[in-house]
Amino acid sequence: MKDLMIQLFAEHRTLIVFLHVMSAVVWVGGMIAIRFAAHHSFAELEPAQRLPRTAHALKRLFAIVSPLVIILIITAVIMAVGLGFRAAAVDANGNVIDDYAMYIYNLVHLKEVLWMVMAVNLFAMILRRNKAQRLLESGDMEGAKKALGLIGKYMVPLNIILGIGAIFLGVALRNAY
Repeated sequence: MKDLMIQLFAEHRTLIVFLHVMSAVVWVGGMIAIRFAAHHSFAELEPAQRLPRTAHALKRLFAIVSPLVIILIITAVIMAVGLGFRAAAVDANGNVIDDYAMYIYNLVHLKEVLWMVMAVNLFAMILRRNKAQRLLESGDMEGAKKALGLIGKYMVPLNIILGIGAIFLGVALRNAY
Protein backbone atom coordinates (compact mmCIF):
# COMPACT_ATOMS: atom_id res chain seq x y z
CA MET A 1 0.00 0.00 0.00
CA LYS A 2 2.85 2.35 0.88
CA ASP A 3 4.51 1.75 -2.48
CA LEU A 4 1.22 2.39 -4.26
CA MET A 5 0.81 5.73 -2.48
CA ILE A 6 4.38 6.73 -3.29
CA GLN A 7 3.85 5.85 -6.95
CA LEU A 8 0.46 7.55 -7.04
CA PHE A 9 1.93 10.73 -5.60
CA ALA A 10 4.93 10.62 -7.92
CA GLU A 11 2.71 10.29 -10.99
CA HIS A 12 -0.11 12.66 -9.95
CA ARG A 13 1.56 15.12 -7.59
CA THR A 14 -0.03 18.28 -8.99
CA LEU A 15 -3.55 16.84 -9.06
CA ILE A 16 -3.28 15.44 -5.53
CA VAL A 17 -1.97 18.72 -4.08
CA PHE A 18 -4.61 20.66 -6.03
CA LEU A 19 -7.44 18.46 -4.70
CA HIS A 20 -6.07 18.76 -1.18
CA VAL A 21 -5.77 22.55 -1.28
CA MET A 22 -9.14 23.05 -3.00
CA SER A 23 -10.85 20.81 -0.45
CA ALA A 24 -9.35 22.83 2.39
CA VAL A 25 -10.20 26.17 0.78
CA VAL A 26 -13.83 25.25 0.08
CA TRP A 27 -14.33 23.71 3.53
CA VAL A 28 -12.82 26.56 5.52
CA GLY A 29 -14.07 29.23 3.12
CA GLY A 30 -17.57 27.82 3.26
CA MET A 31 -17.57 27.98 7.04
CA ILE A 32 -16.29 31.56 6.98
CA ALA A 33 -19.01 32.53 4.48
CA ILE A 34 -21.78 30.85 6.45
CA ARG A 35 -20.62 32.32 9.77
CA PHE A 36 -19.73 35.86 8.76
CA ALA A 37 -22.00 36.52 5.76
CA ALA A 38 -25.03 34.24 5.84
CA HIS A 39 -25.37 34.24 9.63
CA HIS A 40 -25.81 38.02 9.74
CA SER A 41 -28.21 37.91 6.82
CA PHE A 42 -30.32 35.25 8.56
CA ALA A 43 -30.42 37.36 11.74
CA GLU A 44 -32.50 39.94 9.86
CA LEU A 45 -35.27 37.41 9.17
CA GLU A 46 -38.22 36.81 11.43
CA PRO A 47 -37.62 33.90 13.84
CA ALA A 48 -40.17 31.71 12.03
CA GLN A 49 -38.12 32.06 8.84
CA ARG A 50 -34.63 32.32 10.39
CA LEU A 51 -34.33 28.82 11.82
CA PRO A 52 -35.57 26.91 8.76
CA ARG A 53 -33.33 29.00 6.45
CA THR A 54 -30.33 28.46 8.72
CA ALA A 55 -30.96 24.72 8.87
CA HIS A 56 -31.33 24.59 5.09
CA ALA A 57 -28.14 26.59 4.48
CA LEU A 58 -26.19 24.34 6.84
CA LYS A 59 -27.60 21.24 5.13
CA ARG A 60 -26.35 22.54 1.77
CA LEU A 61 -22.95 23.51 3.17
CA PHE A 62 -22.51 20.11 4.80
CA ALA A 63 -23.53 18.36 1.57
CA ILE A 64 -20.84 20.30 -0.29
CA VAL A 65 -18.03 19.88 2.23
CA SER A 66 -18.60 16.29 3.35
CA PRO A 67 -17.15 14.68 0.20
CA LEU A 68 -14.36 17.25 0.26
CA VAL A 69 -13.42 16.17 3.78
CA ILE A 70 -12.98 12.62 2.50
CA ILE A 71 -10.86 13.90 -0.40
CA LEU A 72 -8.83 16.03 2.00
CA ILE A 73 -8.06 13.08 4.28
CA ILE A 74 -7.19 10.73 1.40
CA THR A 75 -4.92 13.27 -0.27
CA ALA A 76 -3.28 14.10 3.08
CA VAL A 77 -2.33 10.48 3.61
CA ILE A 78 -1.07 10.11 0.04
CA MET A 79 1.03 13.28 0.37
CA ALA A 80 2.42 12.35 3.79
CA VAL A 81 3.54 8.96 2.52
CA GLY A 82 4.47 10.15 -0.96
CA LEU A 83 6.67 12.94 0.33
CA GLY A 84 8.51 10.52 2.63
CA PHE A 85 8.23 12.50 5.85
CA ARG A 86 8.59 9.41 8.03
CA ALA A 87 11.40 7.91 5.98
CA ALA A 88 13.37 11.16 6.30
CA ALA A 89 12.83 11.34 10.06
CA VAL A 90 13.25 7.82 11.44
CA ASP A 91 14.90 4.57 10.45
CA ALA A 92 13.23 1.17 10.17
CA ASN A 93 13.57 0.67 13.95
CA GLY A 94 11.93 4.01 14.75
CA ASN A 95 15.16 5.77 15.74
CA VAL A 96 15.37 9.45 14.87
CA ILE A 97 17.89 9.95 12.09
CA ASP A 98 17.44 13.69 11.52
CA ASP A 99 16.13 16.16 14.10
CA TYR A 100 14.85 18.70 11.57
CA ALA A 101 13.10 15.98 9.56
CA MET A 102 11.53 14.72 12.80
CA TYR A 103 10.31 18.23 13.56
CA ILE A 104 8.70 18.39 10.11
CA TYR A 105 7.23 14.90 10.55
CA ASN A 106 5.68 16.05 13.84
CA LEU A 107 4.16 19.07 12.05
CA VAL A 108 2.58 16.66 9.58
CA HIS A 109 0.99 14.81 12.49
CA LEU A 110 -0.19 18.05 14.08
CA LYS A 111 -1.83 19.06 10.81
CA GLU A 112 -3.48 15.65 10.53
CA VAL A 113 -4.81 15.97 14.09
CA LEU A 114 -6.31 19.39 13.31
CA TRP A 115 -8.12 18.08 10.22
CA MET A 116 -9.34 15.00 12.09
CA VAL A 117 -10.71 17.10 14.98
CA MET A 118 -12.40 19.27 12.38
CA ALA A 119 -13.90 16.19 10.70
CA VAL A 120 -15.28 14.92 14.01
CA ASN A 121 -16.66 18.38 14.76
CA LEU A 122 -18.24 18.49 11.30
CA PHE A 123 -19.90 15.12 11.93
CA ALA A 124 -21.23 16.45 15.26
CA MET A 125 -22.54 19.56 13.48
CA ILE A 126 -24.32 17.40 10.91
CA LEU A 127 -25.98 15.38 13.68
CA ARG A 128 -26.95 18.56 15.55
CA ARG A 129 -28.34 20.16 12.37
CA ASN A 130 -30.36 17.03 11.65
CA LYS A 131 -31.70 17.10 15.21
CA ALA A 132 -32.65 20.77 14.75
CA GLN A 133 -34.46 19.87 11.52
CA ARG A 134 -36.50 17.21 13.32
CA LEU A 135 -37.29 19.70 16.09
CA LEU A 136 -38.39 22.28 13.51
CA GLU A 137 -40.64 19.73 11.83
CA SER A 138 -42.24 18.87 15.18
CA GLY A 139 -42.79 22.58 15.97
CA ASP A 140 -40.18 22.85 18.74
CA MET A 141 -38.67 26.20 17.73
CA GLU A 142 -36.86 26.68 21.04
CA GLY A 143 -35.17 23.28 20.84
CA ALA A 144 -34.17 23.91 17.23
CA LYS A 145 -32.79 27.32 18.17
CA LYS A 146 -30.61 25.76 20.87
CA ALA A 147 -29.33 23.05 18.53
CA LEU A 148 -28.49 25.49 15.75
CA GLY A 149 -27.14 28.11 18.15
CA LEU A 150 -24.31 25.86 19.30
CA ILE A 151 -23.28 25.30 15.70
CA GLY A 152 -23.05 29.00 14.94
CA LYS A 153 -21.56 30.16 18.22
CA TYR A 154 -18.99 27.47 18.90
CA MET A 155 -18.70 24.64 16.43
CA VAL A 156 -18.23 26.56 13.18
CA PRO A 157 -15.85 29.11 14.75
CA LEU A 158 -13.79 26.26 16.21
CA ASN A 159 -13.47 24.66 12.79
CA ILE A 160 -12.57 27.99 11.21
CA ILE A 161 -9.74 28.51 13.70
CA LEU A 162 -8.49 24.93 13.34
CA GLY A 163 -8.79 25.11 9.55
CA ILE A 164 -6.79 28.32 9.33
CA GLY A 165 -4.16 26.72 11.57
CA ALA A 166 -4.04 23.61 9.38
CA ILE A 167 -3.74 25.69 6.22
CA PHE A 168 -0.88 27.63 7.82
CA LEU A 169 0.85 24.35 8.70
CA GLY A 170 0.37 23.21 5.10
CA VAL A 171 2.12 26.32 3.85
CA ALA A 172 4.88 25.87 6.44
CA LEU A 173 5.34 22.24 5.40
CA ARG A 174 5.42 23.21 1.73
CA ASN A 175 8.22 25.64 2.45
CA ALA A 176 10.08 23.39 4.91
CA TYR A 177 12.65 22.19 2.40
